[in-house]
Amino acid sequence: MRSQLRPLFDRVVIKELDPDRVRRSGLLVPPGSDEPPPQHGIVLAVGPGLDWWDHVGVVMPVKPGDHVVFPASAGTWVEVDEERLLVCRVGELLGVLERVEDCPACGGRPLGPQEACPVCGREGSSVPER
Repeated sequence: MRSQLRPLFDRVVIKELDPDRVRRSGLLVPPGSDEPPPQHGIVLAVGPGLDWWDHVGVVMPVKPGDHVVFPASAGTWVEVDEERLLVCRVGELLGVLERVEDCPACGGRPLGPQEACPVCGREGSSVPER
């Protein structure tokens, strides 16, 4: 039987992806170098969005399947069914990586506030562009 970790409050569960050791320039960064590669992973589960201290709802800006970036100091590492997972607060995340230019349907074009791409799932922003 496979277990599933369900995060509480404003926490997310992330599976870390193998860090790229090759930069765009083609330079290979060897393991143990002074500059750690950015840590990134895929969101597996998202908590209900409740702040423990203030007992108020928190808008969860990520969803399962999002590709996120996080610092090395984020959260706590746990092992579930021999799989290493990160559990951290949503506020510890640095951002969501979006690779929309590869989408054959929307091609990364700006989407309207009520528009969503049926292929990549990207949604339009309600914030006006400057």
